[in-house]
Amino acid sequence: MKILKKILYLFLFLFTAMGVFVLVCAFHPDLTQRVADFLYPEQARTGDSLTADRESGEEEPDVQAAGPGQAGGSLENTQKALENPREPLENRPEVSEDAPSRTGQSQAYVITGITGRNGYEPIREEGQEVEEEEAQQLGERLGHGNTGDDLTFDPVFYPYYQMLDERGKHLYRQIYANANDLNEAFAPVEEVEVNEMTDIFSAVIGDHPELFFMNTAYYCKYRRSGICVEIDLSYNRTADDLLREQTVFWRSADAIINEALTLPDDYAREKFVHDALADRITYDLSAEMGQSAYSALVNGRTVCAGYARAFQYIMQRLGIPCYYCTGYAGENHAWNIVGLEDGFYNVDVTWDDTDSGRTYDYFNKSDGDYADTHARRDLSVNLPPCGGERYRNLERSAQDAKRGIEELGMTQDQVITSLADYNADCYNRIAQADSEIFVFANVMEGEELLRQWSDSYRTGAYKENYLEDAMRAAGMDYCELRLSVEELREDRYLVTHQISAGFSGQ
Repeated sequence: MKILKKILYLFLFLFTAMGVFVLVCAFHPDLTQRVADFLYPEQARTGDSLTADRESGEEEPDVQAAGPGQAGGSLENTQKALENPREPLENRPEVSEDAPSRTGQSQAYVITGITGRNGYEPIREEGQEVEEEEAQQLGERLGHGNTGDDLTFDPVFYPYYQMLDERGKHLYRQIYANANDLNEAFAPVEEVEVNEMTDIFSAVIGDHPELFFMNTAYYCKYRRSGICVEIDLSYNRTADDLLREQTVFWRSADAIINEALTLPDDYAREKFVHDALADRITYDLSAEMGQSAYSALVNGRTVCAGYARAFQYIMQRLGIPCYYCTGYAGENHAWNIVGLEDGFYNVDVTWDDTDSGRTYDYFNKSDGDYADTHARRDLSVNLPPCGGERYRNLERSAQDAKRGIEELGMTQDQVITSLADYNADCYNRIAQADSEIFVFANVMEGEELLRQWSDSYRTGAYKENYLEDAMRAAGMDYCELRLSVEELREDRYLVTHQISAGFSGQ
């Protein structure tokens, strides 16, 4: 009887201990993961099934470029950096807890310094479970379409392809080939689970801005087991007359490319493309096909995704490695990573295209420079880290290059804020003149005042406003007036007046 009682006590103790352990694990999921790794070491080492294991030591086969990118490039360390894309990025920020994440990861990080120009839409994925009988019929009826087995992709220009395992690469080639053939539905050439398709489709979209006619969305039909039996692609209106639209797209790009090719080196070409896009494109959240390079290059109105894909496409055509990078910047956002001789740089043309003009605040920056504003997400975390220095911070933004009133030796109380004050200041300067040739300047504040000032000279009202009375007060027979305007910082304008005059009795 005593033995039985001891056994009962032992079971009660074990049951209580197990309950406490479950509660601890519920509040400390990292402990659960460590226990799972201990009990199932093989699974802990396996990782995601469709992402290539870069630490295995297996060498990638030699591949050649497909698509519009020119083979080659002057970046010596690009291939080396892409051989292990899962290596942790230097200075890469984590992502805010409220940032949307397909993987569901949540790290404590708050991004500051947001400009608000975003608009990137993550890949849209939809699916439908079908019965086994329908699944078999779909497989027999659809076929694989174009499998793309003859395609190869240069890792220097197509990094997302290199992030996939062999099954993923096969499906990537199939999607790319069927997209170019405008096929809407086909059976997967490899067995793939529906939850594995997003990375593969994202890789195709990320590598190929020339697929502007394909929407950034797909649809899957799948068995109850989760195995995908049908992939559906969707296309925008440009697919209705694709040859014509491609011709328009190529011509728009060529207008920039041909001029860039006259420049002496990759950096000069990169800067020219950055400037050309910032000058020609208008940021517009309602832009048609805003996720495509077409919206930027042809329509001239787009969001961050369009800026980034247009920049990527032109740089590819110039033979300069350039990657489409997505992540979080207060909202979902897209920008670029560019490879030059000494390494990689972040470039965000969208944020450099501001209401006050083109800037270089986000041009050729390191990951550290972007730490407070940009965080990579999803497959983009595997792109090479940006640590180049030779071409970093070479350009001054137009705003930075402008002078301030302190450089002119002026104070705020000397700044003119109304047209009446401007007229009075000019009257006093001219009325007190005692020289045939003299120069004076004043500073006005505000675009509205500048517009009023311009209108007064365009209509001739300045003569009645101050010049005629000032000439009489100074005893001038005639007066020749020449004006120049310099834009200053903080929405101010330096107006310089050069006077040539003749006085009575001379």
